[in-house]
Amino acid sequence: MKNIDKADKDLFWMKEALALAKKSLDNGEVPIGAVIVKNQKLISSAFNMPITTCDPTAHAEILALRKAGQLTKNYRLPDTTLYTTIEPCTMCIGAMIHARISRLVFGATEPKAGAVVSCLKIPEMFHYNHKLQVKGGVMAEEAKKLIIDFFKMKRGPR
Repeated sequence: MKNIDKADKDLFWMKEALALAKKSLDNGEVPIGAVIVKNQKLISSAFNMPITTCDPTAHAEILALRKAGQLTKNYRLPDTTLYTTIEPCTMCIGAMIHARISRLVFGATEPKAGAVVSCLKIPEMFHYNHKLQVKGGVMAEEAKKLIIDFFKMKRGPR
């Protein structure tokens, strides 16, 4: 991946996260995927599994963080970027801050429960001793379409 600018790298890794989101869709889960990258190398990846696992914390981001911590044998993940298809919730952004993720890149905003830019702006809260860089809107339309299509399928046409 040498000689590729940051925007192209972001697109590459977001495509990986979207492919994972489609796997969660195949399992009847809300289609969200996440990957964690360090030095342009994949550290871990996951997709949503709360329904399958009967675990309310089994969001794609949390599962990717757990795997990354186990693989690196460290609960801190400095100098990493977490890519996720949807703006994280309070639980997920909180875990990223505690893990010391350096950069968050997300796809679509989550107007009902997003805790990064939509409902809350947790990364901007002054009392945290860790600040992460945030970039939203990467492949947002593709990520949003997966979510909209999922809920249309679940709820039927309105």
